[in-house]
Amino acid sequence: MKILFLIPYPLGVAPSQRFRFEQYFKVLNNKGHHYEVQSFLNSQDWKIFFLPGNLFRKIRILLSGFLRRIGILFKVKDYDFIFIHREASPVGPPIIEWLVSRVFKKRIIYDFDDAIWFTDRKNESLILKAIKWRRKVAGVCKWSYKISCGNEYLLQFSQQHNRKVFLNPTTIDTENLHNPDKFQKTVTEKIIVGWTGSHSTVKYLDSLGPVLQSLENKYPQLEYWIIADRPPALQLKSLQFKRWSLETEIVHLLQFDIGIMPLPDDEWAKGKCGFKALQYMALQIPTVASPVGVNTQIIKHGENGLLCRTLEDWENALGTLIENTELRKSIGEAGRKTIADNYSVSSNSSNFISLFS
Repeated sequence: MKILFLIPYPLGVAPSQRFRFEQYFKVLNNKGHHYEVQSFLNSQDWKIFFLPGNLFRKIRILLSGFLRRIGILFKVKDYDFIFIHREASPVGPPIIEWLVSRVFKKRIIYDFDDAIWFTDRKNESLILKAIKWRRKVAGVCKWSYKISCGNEYLLQFSQQHNRKVFLNPTTIDTENLHNPDKFQKTVTEKIIVGWTGSHSTVKYLDSLGPVLQSLENKYPQLEYWIIADRPPALQLKSLQFKRWSLETEIVHLLQFDIGIMPLPDDEWAKGKCGFKALQYMALQIPTVASPVGVNTQIIKHGENGLLCRTLEDWENALGTLIENTELRKSIGEAGRKTIADNYSVSSNSSNFISLFS
C-alpha cells in the first residue's frame, strides 16, 4: 500500500505524532508498505507558531501551510490511504478533508488522541472559536474510511458519526526507547518527584501547588523536576526546570523517583490518552495520577500506580512513596509490565497495521 500522512507538525517533535504513528514507520516498511509525510508546519515555522506575538509572521506561516496542502491534492490519486492526524489544517473548515474524501474519493484514516471537538481554554473568544472551527471533527469522522481513536471516550464520540471506529491506544517503544536497562540513572540522596509535558498542560500542576509546597517543607531530600518547553509558574524552592529536547528526554525522565500526572475532571481531560503515565510506567517510575479518563484503565490503584482525587489523597500518596523505597520499586516494576503487555509498540503493531487493510 502507498500511504500519505497529513500531519500538523514536523516529525520528531510532537508526542501525539511520535507515539501514535511515527514509531510504526519501520513496521510499515517491514510489511512492504510505502509512505510519505507532509506536515502543515515545517521545522522552522513550528518553533515560532506557538510563541506569543508575531501575528503577521504567523499569517504567513498559515498561508504557506495551506499552499503545501493544496499542492499535495494533485498527488493524492497516487495513494491508497490518506492518514490524517487531528486535522489537515489548524484553522478553518475541513476543506482539504472534504476534497480528499468526496472529490478525489480517497480512503481517509482519521486519527486523534484528544477531545478536539472541545477546548480546554477558559473564556475563549468567539473569534477564536470561529477560526478553529472545531465542529469539523464530526464531519471528518463521517467522511472517513476508518477512525483511529486513542481511548474509549474518543471512540464513543466517533461511533456517533461512523461505524468503522477502532481503538488504537497511544503506545511506547519499551525495547529501544523507554527501556531503563539501556540508560543509566544517577544515584543521589535526593528523591525526585517529576512531571513532563508541554506549555499547554503545565497549568494542571497549579492545582497541586499547596501539596508540593507542604511536602517540600516536610522532606528536605525532596526535589521537583519539570521537563517542558516553558517553565511552570510554581514557586518551589527545590524546583529544577529541564527544557525538553529529544536528545535528553529519556535521560531526564529516568532521574525521576516518582512521576505525577494531575488532571481536572472535565470533558477535555477525559479525552486524554494517559501519555505521561505511559512514559513514567514504561521506565519503571511509580506513577501518581488523577482518576480521569483512560488513567483509570491503565492504573490499578495500589498495584501498578496510585490514583488520587483530593489534595489529601495526593499528599498521602506522595508521602508514602517518598518514605517507602520498596513500595516505589514494586509499583514501578508492575507499571512497566502493564505497559509492555498492553501499551507497547510490540503489543500493538498488528492492531496498527490492520488500519490499512
